[in-house]
Amino acid sequence: MREVNEDVSVYAGQRATAEAIERGGGGGLSVDALLAKVRTAAAPTPAGTDVAAAATAVPDVVPGVEGPAPAVPDVEALAAAIAAVAGRHLPEGHLSPDADFFDAGGTSVGAVELVAALEDELGMEIALDDVFADARPTSLAHRWLSTAHTTAALSAPAAPTPTPGTTWAPDTAGTATSEGTSAPVTVGSPPPSSAAGTRPAPAPGILPVPAPRTAPAVAVTPTPYSTARPEDLDQILADLALADRLPWTGDPEPLPPRRILLTGATGFLGSHMLLDLLRHSDAHVYCLVRAADEEAALGRLGEALKKYELPWSSEVRRRVTVLPGDIRRPHLGLSDELWTTLTHELDSVVGVAAAVDFLRGYQSLRQSNVIGSLTLAELAATGRPKPLHHISSIAVFNEVGITAMGEDDPLAHVDRLVAGYDQTKWAAEVALRRARDHGLIVTALRPGGIGGHTRTGAYNPQDLSSGLLSAFGRFRTVPAFNHLNAAPVDWVSRVAVGVVCEPDAWGYDYNLTGVPNTLDDVVRDMALGGMHVRVQDWDEWRTHALARLEAEPVPELGFLARVLQSPTALKLCEATLKGPAATAERTAALVEALGLRPAARYDAQAQLRTFERLAQDGLARLPHKDDQPYLWFSETTEGGVGPAGAPADTPCSMALTLSLASMYQLVKERRVDVTGELTCAAVHPEPLVVEHGDVWIRPEEGIPQRHGMRHRLLSYRLALRDAEGGRWWLEGHKYARARRDVWRQTRALTVEIGREGAPAALAGELVVPADTYLRDQVDGIKVDPRLTSQEKRAAKLTWLAWFGLEMGRGLLGPFARAAADLLDLRRTTTPSEHHR
Repeated sequence: MREVNEDVSVYAGQRATAEAIERGGGGGLSVDALLAKVRTAAAPTPAGTDVAAAATAVPDVVPGVEGPAPAVPDVEALAAAIAAVAGRHLPEGHLSPDADFFDAGGTSVGAVELVAALEDELGMEIALDDVFADARPTSLAHRWLSTAHTTAALSAPAAPTPTPGTTWAPDTAGTATSEGTSAPVTVGSPPPSSAAGTRPAPAPGILPVPAPRTAPAVAVTPTPYSTARPEDLDQILADLALADRLPWTGDPEPLPPRRILLTGATGFLGSHMLLDLLRHSDAHVYCLVRAADEEAALGRLGEALKKYELPWSSEVRRRVTVLPGDIRRPHLGLSDELWTTLTHELDSVVGVAAAVDFLRGYQSLRQSNVIGSLTLAELAATGRPKPLHHISSIAVFNEVGITAMGEDDPLAHVDRLVAGYDQTKWAAEVALRRARDHGLIVTALRPGGIGGHTRTGAYNPQDLSSGLLSAFGRFRTVPAFNHLNAAPVDWVSRVAVGVVCEPDAWGYDYNLTGVPNTLDDVVRDMALGGMHVRVQDWDEWRTHALARLEAEPVPELGFLARVLQSPTALKLCEATLKGPAATAERTAALVEALGLRPAARYDAQAQLRTFERLAQDGLARLPHKDDQPYLWFSETTEGGVGPAGAPADTPCSMALTLSLASMYQLVKERRVDVTGELTCAAVHPEPLVVEHGDVWIRPEEGIPQRHGMRHRLLSYRLALRDAEGGRWWLEGHKYARARRDVWRQTRALTVEIGREGAPAALAGELVVPADTYLRDQVDGIKVDPRLTSQEKRAAKLTWLAWFGLEMGRGLLGPFARAAADLLDLRRTTTPSEHHR
């Protein structure tokens, strides 16, 4: 087969675009929209490439049949033609028929383009799910031929007699009728051999001329798979048998490891585990990084750590050795000499690396997730005995209807796992259980959803938990679910490293799922943050989310849209949302024994920094003042103003409404939104409307003014508009002083008023009447009616407690300063103390 070599710079641009779209930079296009876009912009085959012409040629005459007839494609030639088309979407420019498209560097967007190209150039209508299930050209050829022949056999009695110029649809490839006979007619002979060292080119006539796709009269919604594919089950059984070939080994020394091999250090969990291993042990860590050489591997590792806001210092580099390799290759892609050295020098092997893709099938993921895990087991069992710590997943229980997910409970039935990711994690863990029979110490660590870091907010943009959390906050809807088994990455990493460094913990299974969240927990947490969500059933929520993603494209959530459109991924989501709470008694006991932070619910406080990062990156949406207020109350003030420096004898009053969009706004920004109007004849005969207003509580943390004897309690900043459209500003402050009129200090507001862009023209003081303060600002507090009675009481008490504490701190400051001055026994006073 002739290799298709494209210009490197051209491919680099295509690759960057594809990866950007895959990470969410595709403008939120759905799969159908991407297919339509790719087909519309499909370019003709490059000059000098005869793959399409050879693949679609039709022989002139078939003996015994009137007119030209299509051929039965040869599997090998058809696979070569598919590989030639697929190669144009890969970094190397070519693909072996037995190689996986994704393992060769293909992206999910590239898979969409491949489906369109196969239809346009070869007339093959292949479902996108079939490409994700097994992206090897040979498998695609077998699958398409079996489907085409079956379809042709079923529809043969109704097939018309071909005539010259007849166009054949792909689903009738390989069959033709003559004189009303439905027997298939084979055309052509095996393709001739090509020059030595090259694969034979596709023979003319291997495919019929493609017919344009015609939409069905009635739209048919694909039914999600309910059981695993038979070919996947056969492959799983074959892979499990590979564990029986592992060497026998003895028990490792029960000592904390000093030399550790870590895979997946450039990933989300792996990078945090690398830093925890360095922080909480004296070990030197060897990191297997997929790269061409050591320099590229070191650069890739450093970029990953910086991406997740982790240190990449000289001390980290001193204790880390990068090994360029690939977990998918024999001996991890390392030289025989280095492999042998590692087998005798390592103390521990930690396998974190995995291909996490909820769209790809078992055949496409097995090399990374199953064969790679068995290669690590081989390394651990060869030479010096070493424990293997395998990062599995709670996905091994992802069977719809499973009743328990304990650390020692039976795993799911593999034939009821549909998603390729679930199947590979199940196969890897079961295969490593067999390895235990060979004496290998294997620890299985099963995280659930891995949430963002509780302090830095770093998160994994391709994690399903992050995608769902973003959709919940952005669309203000949640699907009805039983439990969300998720924990923050810093807790998961620390506990996993605790297991690695504690010999007594080796060889067991652990669920690193934290404390599961219920539906009520999530709704309450989001309401506390000012995001009141509506609960929908799963199908309704999925339809609503896809409609919103299509109407309001969110590039960063493109992967979630693809997941919600995939039948196999939907089965994974259903099992995740409808499954029971994972239990982790062994993990809890270990955490207590090691003195680590106990598991806690991944609640609103823990998610705060992550949600801020999600909002900054465009995935989520924080509460806004235009949203329904979470809590609000009225404030009226009365007093007088006058020209700056003159008596304030002109009556002035304000009727304001102070509101909070969420408690997040209060705690994080210390700010309250303001609406209302100002009535002041010195400014305008008619009331002025507050267009935009804010009140800051103890701004600058109450830093004192005027030698520390006056502390700001509240600061008001209002943008006003009069009846003629003129714009004004108002700035006011409530101050605390070391005086006895404390009650008045909390109500008196010193104000300045001026035209927009001009200095203050008026100044004065406005005071909240004593008889309205408690009535409006305590008893008159209103809370969002969508909250329950209990939640309303909690909201009021939270606001009053927080605001009262801040006012108390502000009032205490000047009195504490005055008391310190009174106790000062120095003979000479400081200049700032004159005239006090």
